[in-house]
Amino acid sequence: MEKRDIKSLTLEELTEELKAQGYPAYRGKQIYQWLHVKLAESFEEMTDLSKDMRRSLAERYRIVQLKPVQVLVSKVDGTRKYLFALEDGHIIESVWMRYKHGDSVCISSQVGCRMGCRFCASTLDGLERDLRPSEMLEQVYQIQKDTGERISHVVVMGSGEPLDNLEGLLAFIRLLCGPEGLNISQRNITVSTCGLVPEILRLSEEGLQITLALSLHAPDDEVRERLMPIAKRYPLQEVLDACQRYFQTTGRRLTFEYSLIKGENDSPGHAHALARLLKDQHGHVNLIPVNPVKERGLAQPDKKRIDAFKNILEKSGINVTIRREMGRDINGACGQLRKSFLQKMG
Repeated sequence: MEKRDIKSLTLEELTEELKAQGYPAYRGKQIYQWLHVKLAESFEEMTDLSKDMRRSLAERYRIVQLKPVQVLVSKVDGTRKYLFALEDGHIIESVWMRYKHGDSVCISSQVGCRMGCRFCASTLDGLERDLRPSEMLEQVYQIQKDTGERISHVVVMGSGEPLDNLEGLLAFIRLLCGPEGLNISQRNITVSTCGLVPEILRLSEEGLQITLALSLHAPDDEVRERLMPIAKRYPLQEVLDACQRYFQTTGRRLTFEYSLIKGENDSPGHAHALARLLKDQHGHVNLIPVNPVKERGLAQPDKKRIDAFKNILEKSGINVTIRREMGRDINGACGQLRKSFLQKMG
């Protein structure tokens, strides 16, 4: 019998399973807190349970753990980049960043990605599998243990398309934000998507208060299709309509991520077109000078061109910032560290 992944169970699910095994309901809360507050890595650590109960739990359940295989620390800003090994040997990556507003972790939602965006290293080898809720949580838990500091913000923007793993994502959010666990505010969770329309519409009905970030990266369908294959399935207006629905349902303003790529989407004409596209959208534009990926041959525009792009948006009344680059000296962009690690191992 395969052991169940106990860390992916909600408090209600865990309590019901334990009651069916003859244990009182309060045991569910005890074990849940060991897993999600005290961050126990074995049943033996749960010292307020009897030895018999610990043995019985170990026979039925497993506690999913990630094993750190590499940690790089930026000499520039202290950003930490982690490579974690999963139980099946797959490798994923996460990033810890310190900001004035608190410690933020960027986590992966899949092993690899099947979206094929030209500027992203995560998708170079395709999708291996979805991450379980416990594997998403473990990235946060392991980093919190390593840094010794409380994580206040979580961004699901690492390897993978989060909405391509929607059920796992929803379970992860509810476990992470539940009052019995780490109790991180939903308003401090940001989920990035390249624009899966049915999943955005489904997310808008889930009653969550997370921030949705759309990977936009183009002002029109022609440029977007060149950079992002998913754009051939979901035209830009359809994606923006779904985003508008998310805003209307949740009241949460969107973030529009725009990677500036030299010669692809960074001209004054592109900036004016983007301003027209977003003038009635309730959101904020995050300009991201692209991190060069050697397999893709894409480059960053120079600072003068980036500033000119920003100024055009501002003069058009668009709320815009240029993302501060974090961890550039340690392969900070999505998928880069994992890719170079796998190449060395292979």
